[in-house]
Order: sequence, then structure tokens, then C-alpha cells
Amino acid sequence: MYLFTLVKNLKNYIMSEENTSSAEQPVVEPVSNDFKPWGMEANQFCMLMHLSQFASFIVPFGGIIMPIVMWSTNKEQSDLVNEHGKNILNWIISSFIYLFVSFILTFVLIGIVTLIATAICSLIFTIIGAVKANNGQVYKYPLSIRFIK
Repeated sequence: MYLFTLVKNLKNYIMSEENTSSAEQPVVEPVSNDFKPWGMEANQFCMLMHLSQFASFIVPFGGIIMPIVMWSTNKEQSDLVNEHGKNILNWIISSFIYLFVSFILTFVLIGIVTLIATAICSLIFTIIGAVKANNGQVYKYPLSIRFIK
């Protein structure tokens, strides 16, 4: 029941976000049009920074290390990269907290549902973030605790 409510709320959130005007959504442009992090456009780089969270499926801890490396090597040159990197790191830290609490709650059996919900949210939020980054928009992960400002 909780999972269905979560999916329904997520769907409503996505739909409401698509209906908002572009004037309401802040777009942070790179400092210089000539800046190409790692030889690619800034929007593509930010998209790959979001998608790099999936690197853990191939390399252990790759989904943690790769976004940090990508962000730290280019955060001074571009405000766009800096904003995306902060949002990604805040989501990674928040999701680890949610997973830790869910693991503890597995002894009460509710944790299994929250583990699944956290995994689904991580998958969906990361894909939405990558699409928004490719469009030049800064995506703030819902349910993310803001540790890095």
C-alpha cells in the first residue's frame, strides 16, 4: 500500500513539474561557452554525472566515486557543473541514510518495503536528473537532504 502511494505521488510530482513554466525553473548557464569539461558539452557532462551513479553496477563503489571525481575536477570552472554535483552528492548521502534506516527496519519487516521504495526512487530520480541536465536545467532530487549548499 505504501509503495503504491509513493509511486502515485511520484507520478503526480513528475506531471506537475512538466506543467510548470520554464521561467519558474532556474537554469544555470556555464561560466564560459568555450568550457568543455572532459572534452564534451557541459549539458552532456552533467547528464553523464547523473548517470555515473549507475557505475556501481559494474565497479564496486563506482557510483559514489565517479560523480565525486567528475564534480571535483570541474566545479570551479562551471556553475552548472557545481550545482549538479552538489545535488547529486546530497542525494547519494540522503539515500545512504534512507538505506541504513531501512536496513535497521528490516527486523520489523517494514524495512523491506522501504528498501525497495528507496531503490525505485534512486533509479527514477537519477534518470529524471539526467534528462533535465541534458536540457540545461538543474534538477534537485526530491526527498534529498541538503548537506552541501
